[in-house]
Amino acid sequence: MTRTSAVDAPVTGVWEGLVTTALLGTDRRTPPGTVPGPDAPAALLDAAAVETVRRRAGLRPARAARRPQPAPEDQRPPLPAAAARRLVMLLADRPGGSGGGRRGTAPDLMELLPQWLAAANTRGFAPPPQVLPALLDAARGRTDLRPAALEFAGTRALWLARLNPDWRFALRSAPGGGAGRPPLDNDGRTSELWQEGLFAERVALLSALRSHEPAAARELLATTWATERAEDRLMFLDSLRTGLGPDDEPFLEQALDDRSRNVRATAAELLSALPGSALAARMAVRAVACVAIDHTRATPAAGMPPTPTIVVEAPHECDAGMERDGVVAKAPAGRGERSWWFGQLVEAAPLATWSRRLGGRSPREIVALPVADDWQGELHAAWCRAAVRQGDAEWSRALLGEPSAPEAGGPGAASLAERAKLLGTLAAVERAEWVAGFIAAHGLSEAFQLLGVCAVPWAPPLGRAVVDALNIARDAGSYPWSFSGVMGLAERCLDPSEAGRLDALLAVPDEPEDASPGAGGYWAEAFQRLVTTLRLRAAMIEELGPPESGVTR
Repeated sequence: MTRTSAVDAPVTGVWEGLVTTALLGTDRRTPPGTVPGPDAPAALLDAAAVETVRRRAGLRPARAARRPQPAPEDQRPPLPAAAARRLVMLLADRPGGSGGGRRGTAPDLMELLPQWLAAANTRGFAPPPQVLPALLDAARGRTDLRPAALEFAGTRALWLARLNPDWRFALRSAPGGGAGRPPLDNDGRTSELWQEGLFAERVALLSALRSHEPAAARELLATTWATERAEDRLMFLDSLRTGLGPDDEPFLEQALDDRSRNVRATAAELLSALPGSALAARMAVRAVACVAIDHTRATPAAGMPPTPTIVVEAPHECDAGMERDGVVAKAPAGRGERSWWFGQLVEAAPLATWSRRLGGRSPREIVALPVADDWQGELHAAWCRAAVRQGDAEWSRALLGEPSAPEAGGPGAASLAERAKLLGTLAAVERAEWVAGFIAAHGLSEAFQLLGVCAVPWAPPLGRAVVDALNIARDAGSYPWSFSGVMGLAERCLDPSEAGRLDALLAVPDEPEDASPGAGGYWAEAFQRLVTTLRLRAAMIEELGPPESGVTR
């Protein structure tokens, strides 16, 4: 006998309807199939209980149909038991505030989840199947978790995402390799997956292939390029950043004529990152025509010879050739057209151009030259963007200047955001030493963005500089939540070995007369949380074991 009822199959919007009924009251609205009366409230609760079970299930109930294919096997080694228990604890924690603005000494476990995932992925472990729903729920609520979470979850994340609409984001995200990486030794399977796979699978395939065989990835992309959607072409094109080289130039030159403006702009950016490309040469010709050295400029000091000065003559028009090469003709509000065009030309020109153009000077000597007619800010900002795009450490050093300089970052770095990007071109050790010098000279008030680009865990000189600066702030009598961002970073980024050195800061200090009331106690609490978090991080890494214990990729 077939029984037909409200539980036979899910109905779209059922939960929302039940919530509305509860808000209005069963005297005004009743659940489907229920008549008004004294039994209506109980019927509402019964219906809500059934729908709650549906919503929690990985596969929503439906009429009898073909069973889904089993989830693919995950060939990676399982997590050690202690690490699996730790993952459950991290996923069970509820997001809260971070840094010195929090009260209490308990670590913020949710803020440690990204670091745990990165360590587990490095070791090549597979997650216990039972934690995958909680892991996907965490990634659903935090986009910053998605790449690492989906890599850790592997192909089973995609299998689950097909069964639960709440996790559909996984089907449009790039897993980033790992267990979900498609086989690269089977040409037929590769072609089939590229032609028929989900978007996330195709991105993962292209990324994996690009990291091993750049030319094969580019050729695969070319087979379907003309039929891809604009937004997909843009993401696929972005994958060419990995292993970008001269062989990619013909394909990127063709993309300069794409019907999508965003695709054209990305192609132009990639070509300008290839100093030997034809586009870079064209941009160099345009840029050098705008910049020259004037040896006749008088100096303020009487009797001194003229000082070589950079003079700028910005372009007077943006022609069709410039637009094809990625120059955006329409300036943003508040920007002059000529300076807007000029900045785009300079940032796309190879940086080696300027030594030849400006008398064989080094980057540091060029940056030190005066620039006439208030063009210095525009010119140096464009050089900053070029140094970042081309990954030129020598130019980045010149533009950053000394960390102790009064202007706190050099003549070309007009903002902390630009300095952070320039630091990203330096090796991790040099980057940490520069930021440590900046903190020693200027304190923590402007260091948050700079700390964010430093490798984790922080190198010892940087860790010591941060701890010393926090100690100085404590002695000054201010409240710790004035440094909540830095304190939160310290919890996640300080080397766990620093915990022992922090024990001396756990006692409540004597407060000076002009200190904020109770500040000493709040600082002791914040340092206790920092120490507790560092020791927890050390335990997390120990539970996962050394990197070579898993299957590294």
